[in-house]
Amino acid sequence: MTAGYIAGSLIGSFAIAYLCDTFVSDKKAFGGSIPKTVSDKEWWQATDTKFQAWPRTAGPPVIMNPISRQNFIVKST
Repeated sequence: MTAGYIAGSLIGSFAIAYLCDTFVSDKKAFGGSIPKTVSDKEWWQATDTKFQAWPRTAGPPVIMNPISRQNFIVKST
């Protein structure tokens, strides 16, 4: 009996969450519009060709954590 209540409440909460998300994001409840970079297919294609370009160029190698790579020299007194 309690498993039915739990399952029903989970399904109901997911349904309410879906409806709220659709209303806010797709129906633009708070205004706004879809950015051109999202809706323009030419932009998507240009971005995809840029990311798939080869060879990829980068800067010189970088040490991620220079503090742990320091050599501490202990001087005798």
